[in-house]
Amino acid sequence: MKRIGVTTSDTNFQNYPNWISGEGVEVVLLSYEQKNTQDFDSCDGFVLTGGIDIHPDFYQNDRVDYPNTTVFNELRDFFEMQVFEYARQQNKPVLAICRGLQLVNIALGGNLIQDLQENGFTNHRKGPDGDREHKIEVKPGTLLAQIAGVQQGFVNSAHHQGLDQIAEGLTVSAFSEDGVVEAIEYKEANKPFLLAVQWHPERIQIPSSNLAFSQNIRSAFIDAMLKN
Repeated sequence: MKRIGVTTSDTNFQNYPNWISGEGVEVVLLSYEQKNTQDFDSCDGFVLTGGIDIHPDFYQNDRVDYPNTTVFNELRDFFEMQVFEYARQQNKPVLAICRGLQLVNIALGGNLIQDLQENGFTNHRKGPDGDREHKIEVKPGTLLAQIAGVQQGFVNSAHHQGLDQIAEGLTVSAFSEDGVVEAIEYKEANKPFLLAVQWHPERIQIPSSNLAFSQNIRSAFIDAMLKN
């Protein structure tokens, strides 16, 4: 039985374990409230989940009054930084989703666009009836291209921040039509599995994209964990 550490979130959390579990996979809940760092050693891979904005202190920005600011949770920020650092040190596969993508970039030295619309991008936030949908372009030759098997398609969208400076050692593997970074991964192919996506594969409801941008990602992450 392989064990996946999934960081807890205060919003729509159950979607993540529901999506990733099964087929000989057991979910271990990694809680910033319980600070159960002792459970890291039992995990074969890690999922960094979505949620509220990361505090700007973590990317050396003192502005906290930007548009659509949420209440911050520095305990969660710090705990998930520990999760990611452990995964890196132990060469464990990592799948990072939405906020998770932003955390990975920050942890490795990158920073964020604090509000996309304020900076001239289109609205990527959740709409009144649920997630928005938009087109992405996948960069050829990337891990994501190999996993998805397509060069373009539609994904769901529920965020208002995006990546600005990309951390050294990472490369962008997908963009939205208006230029927002939608996926990142390691530049070097010999690194452990790392895929970080801005959309939500655990709740995507676009039939034409469910395989490429959801189920294929889940399968690739689990395969990497089984081979590790």
